[in-house]
Amino acid sequence: MRIFENLESEVRGYIRSFPTIFTKAKGAILTDEQGIEYIDFFAGAGTLNYGHNNDAISNALIKYLQNDGIVHGLDMATTAKKEFLQTFQDLILKPRNLEYKVQFTGPTGTNAVETALKLARLVKGRSNVVAFTNGYHGLSQGSLAVTGNNEYRDESYISRINATFMPYDGYFGDMNTLEYFRKFLEDGSSGVDLPAAVILETIQGEGGINVASKEWLQELEAICREFDILLIVDDIQVGNGRSGDFFSFEFAGINPDMVTLSKSIGGGLPMAVLLFKPDLDQWKPGEHTGTFRGNNLAFVASKVSLENYWVNDDLSNAVAYKEKTLKESLEKIAKKHSENYNIDVRGRGLAYGFEVKNDKSIAGEISEYCFKEQLICETCGSDGQVVKFLPPLVIDEETLKEGLKRFETAVDKLFAEKKERLTGEF
Repeated sequence: MRIFENLESEVRGYIRSFPTIFTKAKGAILTDEQGIEYIDFFAGAGTLNYGHNNDAISNALIKYLQNDGIVHGLDMATTAKKEFLQTFQDLILKPRNLEYKVQFTGPTGTNAVETALKLARLVKGRSNVVAFTNGYHGLSQGSLAVTGNNEYRDESYISRINATFMPYDGYFGDMNTLEYFRKFLEDGSSGVDLPAAVILETIQGEGGINVASKEWLQELEAICREFDILLIVDDIQVGNGRSGDFFSFEFAGINPDMVTLSKSIGGGLPMAVLLFKPDLDQWKPGEHTGTFRGNNLAFVASKVSLENYWVNDDLSNAVAYKEKTLKESLEKIAKKHSENYNIDVRGRGLAYGFEVKNDKSIAGEISEYCFKEQLICETCGSDGQVVKFLPPLVIDEETLKEGLKRFETAVDKLFAEKKERLTGEF
């Protein structure tokens, strides 16, 4: 690991949590240089919904490159882009009765968020944007302004003059936080300017796997319509099937004005898009650009992903089935240790969190013990207090159960050692 310590910036993060050198990967398995296999419950922070080195995707990419297909094309018309757009329209938009224009932004999620914020302000002629507590939308300046965690913001001395925060669903327990939001909008003396847009995740990934209810999302959409506010759903981490549906908001029956997509939309390759209703397409040609907004390899990978997993409901049904296994296993582990620990299990689809509410520091220790058991799990939440589960959607049942068995072993060992240490103090 010395080469990384000597040459790579101190900003590196995940390498510290998972200190080994990985050399290959397949499906839900990562293998390091010593030949040790790790079950991956991280999936590139939600980028690898279809697994590592998916055969259908890899074969299509190899064939495309062997035929000298266009790799870089800015926003020029290419066969790869044409075929992706047609497939996305036929398999995703039309079946869901969604009418969106597609804008290819720079290749990362924060590029899509920046584009959405810029377009919303352009269309509405207003600067304020409302975001929610514990929300995460990226680490470039505009995205940081609507990101809740001050650990990220403080490093950049970010200005907040164009963003206002409101409490997310469940932030105050049983209180309806949208009544609070509505009061600010109705009161001309609240100090909150009428926003151009509201931006949110339906499942807050980095924020701690906080899940918005169907009713809350429907009420939020109604408020946006009443006050002429654009509704932006950030589906970068929990879209592309993570919730079970392709879009995480489908279960609520809402129709956002804009949707940001990245991570798994590229089939594991860098790609980000902004979807928006046609009447919002008020850009002048070239008004918002990016050198790598046309990743043709990602177009190829995405097209194949859509064709392999979204022609029917098989993947959605599989996610629902695996969610049951994941949820029941985590709840069983939580119950086993309920005498000493207050553990909350929450999530939707294959995005779940395991929080020890009476010890915020323990999630990081659990992640370390998981790594010792050859399981990759990261943490999330405002204080890194939640163990986060994002396995590939295509993980087979045997591997999922083995991963959960390793998680249980890790938790049992850690809690047993903590009990021993505590007993030894008296």
